[in-house]
Amino acid sequence: MTEGAPAGAKRSIPRRIGREVRRRWRCLRRTWIHRDVRFVYHRDYTHSLSGVPMDRRRAERILAFLAEEGLVDRVDIEVPRRSSLRNLLRAHTATYLEVLDRKDALLRILGMAVSEEDAERVLELQRLVTGGTIHATRLALSGHCVAVNLGGGFHHAHRDSGQAFCVYNDIAVAVARLRARGYREPILVVDLDLHDGNGTRSIFANDPTVYTYSIHNEHWGDTRAEAATAIALGAGVADEVYLGTLLKTLPGVAEAFKPGLVIYLAGADPAADDVLGNWKITAEGLATRDHFVTTLFRHRRHPLPMVVVLAGGYGERAWRYPARYFSWLLTGRAIEPPETEELTLMRFRRLVGDLDPAALTSEPSDFSWRLTDEDLVGIIPGAARPSRFLRYFSRRGVELVLESVGICDQLRMRGFDHPTVDVAVDHPLGQTLRVWGGPDRRELLIELRVDRSARVVPGMELVVIEWLLLQNPRSEFGPFRRPLPGQQHPGLGLLREVFGWLVVICERLGLDGIYYNPSSYHIAAQSKKLVRFLKPEHEARFRSFEEALRGMPLPEASRAVAEGRVVDRATGEPLVWEGWPMVMPVSQRLKDQVFGEGYEAKVAEEAAGAAVVRVAAPAGAE
Repeated sequence: MTEGAPAGAKRSIPRRIGREVRRRWRCLRRTWIHRDVRFVYHRDYTHSLSGVPMDRRRAERILAFLAEEGLVDRVDIEVPRRSSLRNLLRAHTATYLEVLDRKDALLRILGMAVSEEDAERVLELQRLVTGGTIHATRLALSGHCVAVNLGGGFHHAHRDSGQAFCVYNDIAVAVARLRARGYREPILVVDLDLHDGNGTRSIFANDPTVYTYSIHNEHWGDTRAEAATAIALGAGVADEVYLGTLLKTLPGVAEAFKPGLVIYLAGADPAADDVLGNWKITAEGLATRDHFVTTLFRHRRHPLPMVVVLAGGYGERAWRYPARYFSWLLTGRAIEPPETEELTLMRFRRLVGDLDPAALTSEPSDFSWRLTDEDLVGIIPGAARPSRFLRYFSRRGVELVLESVGICDQLRMRGFDHPTVDVAVDHPLGQTLRVWGGPDRRELLIELRVDRSARVVPGMELVVIEWLLLQNPRSEFGPFRRPLPGQQHPGLGLLREVFGWLVVICERLGLDGIYYNPSSYHIAAQSKKLVRFLKPEHEARFRSFEEALRGMPLPEASRAVAEGRVVDRATGEPLVWEGWPMVMPVSQRLKDQVFGEGYEAKVAEEAAGAAVVRVAAPAGAE
């Protein structure tokens, strides 16, 4: 394969034009269908606290999906301002707000100790999101529409205290502001987060003009209020009980209370795959719930203004439930969102596709007398040294792509204001990319050692990952983030983004895929959705490990493998993890090789003859 730009690079401009025409056509079609949905979002919504299981990019993923479908444009998105202190004081006591300035104030609310810098970041984020809910009420009432704040739902915050990640009660602040401005219509809060809306109910316990309706798994304290419905269904709830309870109780409340404004907490944490939830609600069940609530208040002769906030939803798949709901709001039909990995690739393809190939291969134009490796070729005896990362990208080109796909921005959001990129193309162990936390190069965040090889898979050329390190040296392990074997610091949460970036590079360079040897079980498990072991017998062995370890947290499962506690059920002999080669296919021919029917048939054949495995108890356990 020749070096330089891949064949077909000149066709990227017509493809981009065609894609843009299709996107604009979808946006135009959307305006004919629905004109009454507005979104509130600020790029700082992606700020979050390490160790909290909330997906910091949930709102961004939702908007990326809707934009890819041509359902939203910039004119549909409003940017909020942070809530004023005056508005916070309408729902919270001055004493409570003063206490938040203490170093340990957030310990009870977050369940972990945080630095002063992280505490300030949490307070500013929730103040901004609270401003988003205020702005959504403004939009809903002025436009008589549905206004979606892509955040919010801090319903555990009380007037004089916070709880369970909730510092400010954005719903209560927004309602109190409306009252202060003379809005007198009854307000109904429909809270369908998995957890009890106890803070909101307590703030309005003596206010008959604000009705708080909540279906949840268990009560979080006193349920008495002048205008409230609080229903605890317990654990393990499935669709029939959940939707039946909603159908029997909410319409009667709506009919009797006759609200002028509805605030809907469309929590995704009742979902069966929520990482913190204990219910079994399906995707269809959540969609039915969202459609029912919206139809109850909007599909009538005089549609009610409605505010929607995201509320709970934990894990990297949680964004797909509100995304499905909002696509239905905008078009009248639910559009199935892609998997998170595919959405990342879609976004990266679009961003990198818009870059000029010359910008990725050229060096800065300023003149320098400094000798480079290229200048020394021919002067120093021996073979020519490599001068391009993966034989294509200049150092500047690597940095440009990292900026364009948002990886550098993600590092800035984690507090590394000046990420610094180093590229060593002649490292003896492989071309090495390092990203540091600042120009002093004291905090190593990313270290990636890669090369191109036509030897690992016959007849194909792949990017080979020799080493990958992603770490946040400023973060600490906590109750929701346990160390994986070998980890000195928590990860950056950017594994999917880094792999997405490499896939887009493979597409640009015409390479077949990505190849690596996972040194431990958790590395293989974290990247398994789009990856296969190169050989079917290794895939079969991994699936037997997966089955034996099902239900265990990943750190515990990986530790069990590393300690030799995954054993042959018949002999009791430990099954050693050997780091078999894995590939993430990019070309169709490699996809056919490891995702095709022949591969799966071979996996099934190998699995039938493989040893049955079990997990032994740790040494010293009864």
